[in-house]
Amino acid sequence: MSTGASFTLPERWRHWATRARALLGRLGQALFVLWAAFTLSFLILYALPSDPVSIMLNQNGEMNAADQAQVAALKARYHLDQPLPVQYAIALRQALQLDLGQSIQSGQAVTQALWQALPGTAALAAAALLLALPSGVGLALLASRVRGPRLHEGLLALPSLAVSLPTFWVGLLLLQWLSFRIPLFPAMGNQGLAALVLPALTLAIPTAAVIAQVLSHSIAGVLQQPFVSALRSKGVSHDRLLFGHVLHNAAIPLLTLAGGIVGNLLAGAVVTETVFSRDGIGRLAQGAVASQDIPMVQGVVLLAAAIYILVNLLVDALYPLLDPRIDLARRP
Repeated sequence: MSTGASFTLPERWRHWATRARALLGRLGQALFVLWAAFTLSFLILYALPSDPVSIMLNQNGEMNAADQAQVAALKARYHLDQPLPVQYAIALRQALQLDLGQSIQSGQAVTQALWQALPGTAALAAAALLLALPSGVGLALLASRVRGPRLHEGLLALPSLAVSLPTFWVGLLLLQWLSFRIPLFPAMGNQGLAALVLPALTLAIPTAAVIAQVLSHSIAGVLQQPFVSALRSKGVSHDRLLFGHVLHNAAIPLLTLAGGIVGNLLAGAVVTETVFSRDGIGRLAQGAVASQDIPMVQGVVLLAAAIYILVNLLVDALYPLLDPRIDLARRP
């Protein structure tokens, strides 16, 4: 007994140590992604030809009346009079202290502005995903069950068509038909569930198309596996084979794509919230980029990067549940 225990205990400890190293590696990658997103956004905004103080004064109609002392005071307040390395060091130090500064345009704390805008975008993304997931999965399953080659190819072509449609064009088309010509839903705003329908549908169409594309190709690949032929030889029906064995394995690539889907939802929210005049992170980002509001843009970028990282960490945790052969410590 003692010999067996002395043999198995080190093995278990080595296993958990390997998993701990893998987890620390994931956390290290997450911190690097946050730092890279912060740095790239800072450098890109710094490289733009104009400065946020001039844009703010022009918007407020104060540029002609503002003297050089006022401009200099505003630039000093936001450290815009400092050299690039100093500005970067100040901004990075504040970010490490979870202080994203104040918006140059509104003077509001960036964290407060993000916290106020987040619920609207979260509701939009969740509604779009609730529409896109069953639609994309249903289309992929329908294409896998259709026997006719022409209908099968036609169903597989629909996702490619939907992905190629510009988001703003889909939104404007839905506005034209379902809000102006047939006044079924509000054209703009955040009030009520009815105002959420058209923006969510606009975001759901390309998202469902991506889900259908990935899942249909994954199902087709799994159907070629030897275990499928073995089950068919035993008389397992197509539906039982599809829902009991194939779909489970085909979902793994879709889970891998979860981070990209969330990224597409956040990117699409910028256009969608602008088209439908909805308050949210996307519209906040659009206004901040237009006015070169460096603290606000960096806050939006860091929030989007953090959400992307959290989704991917969650995906890593879910992999072994779908396939026990996949281990976090063995993934690259």
